[in-house]
Amino acid sequence: MSDVIKLLEQQGEEIHARLDDIEKKAGRPRPGAGGAFSSKEDLEHRKGFDAYIRRGDESILRKTMTSVSGPDGGFGVPKEIDAMIDALAVNVSPIRAIAKVQKISTQDFHKLVNVHGTGSAWVGETAARPATNTPQFADIVPPMGELYANPQVSQVMLDDAFFNIEQWLAEELSLEFSRAEGAAFVNGTGVTQPRGFLTYTNVATADATRAFGQLEYIGTGSAGAFKTTSASVNPSDDLITLVSKLKAIYRGDARWVMNKKTLFAIMGFKDSAGRYIFNPTTAPGIEDTILGYPVTESEDMPDYTTASAYAIAFGNFQRAYLIVDRMGTRVIRDPYTNKPYVSYYTTKRVGGAVINSEAIKLLKFV
Repeated sequence: MSDVIKLLEQQGEEIHARLDDIEKKAGRPRPGAGGAFSSKEDLEHRKGFDAYIRRGDESILRKTMTSVSGPDGGFGVPKEIDAMIDALAVNVSPIRAIAKVQKISTQDFHKLVNVHGTGSAWVGETAARPATNTPQFADIVPPMGELYANPQVSQVMLDDAFFNIEQWLAEELSLEFSRAEGAAFVNGTGVTQPRGFLTYTNVATADATRAFGQLEYIGTGSAGAFKTTSASVNPSDDLITLVSKLKAIYRGDARWVMNKKTLFAIMGFKDSAGRYIFNPTTAPGIEDTILGYPVTESEDMPDYTTASAYAIAFGNFQRAYLIVDRMGTRVIRDPYTNKPYVSYYTTKRVGGAVINSEAIKLLKFV
């Protein structure tokens, strides 16, 4: 009997040791979304967030409140879920996927851009060295706005332990946010929302003499149409001219942006040697190209058949357009307004602006 007792005590000690090891590991940082690591506090906050969105239990969240959470303004979405929303948004919002994106912690954000650069000159060993030009800076403040979504789910679904509420919420928010963002980054007014790159002043003036902040365009010569093919004219000529207008420093990472209707019209274009300028691909990770440059399809771009429409953009959007995201996505749980559904009023602040007007060229159908 004593041997049995000793064996049971030994097994009990082993179980306690394993439990201690599990508890220690739970407190260690672990990989999160995008390769990030979550601290013990982040894990506790995520646990509390799950209890909040499922049952409205705020007790754990109040113990783990940070600067992005509070009883009067909703609770901050945990970092890993927030990163999941961002990742899904990149997959749906075409402009966010190609532009420069910067996280900010304050609404008062300024971007300084060197407009003319610093002058320099060659001189002899003993020659005089007069003062060079002083660099001039433009202070760009991307217009920001608050974006919100209010997805709803039934309480029955929340009570189902197998219902992945985090995944559902991330997908619902990413679809709504991406739809609104995609439209704003192209056509946004800049009033309580980002300013779209098509809303800037567009002129048929070259880089050397064009004012900073104005985008250059070339016209097709036909309202709502490409050039008519003839012995001396090819409709692809305008696309080649548009590429030539972009400086070589930007062309390396340049791409086309247009909607589906315009893209399908271009698919049939050939160069002067009779070769199609559109190159489709079925290989994963390889993009379709026009004249060797990748294509981003954005349904927020206007149809080329609309007179005077800026239906095609070509440029380096990493250098041209800046998206700013205020850190933290907030969510407020509302189980009362539309019973038996539970609403999740979710907000985030997003801004956007052109920061380099030389890095985008437009084709105007006029």
